[in-house]
Amino acid sequence: MTIALLTTVVLERDLPEHGLARGDVGAVVEIYEDGAFEVEFVRASGRTQALVELAREDVRLVAS
Repeated sequence: MTIALLTTVVLERDLPEHGLARGDVGAVVEIYEDGAFEVEFVRASGRTQALVELAREDVRLVAS
């Protein structure tokens, strides 16, 4: 499956500088020409926790 805008993805590595851990779930909000993604991670309160540019290998699709 292709990753498109607003696709839900799972983080594949820890990003402690952003307060994120492997397994955190985010949404793709931008796709760049070089294949990188801008992913938004949101707290349970609805506030953005982090907005991070990630490579394809840093995320995976959510399993059914």
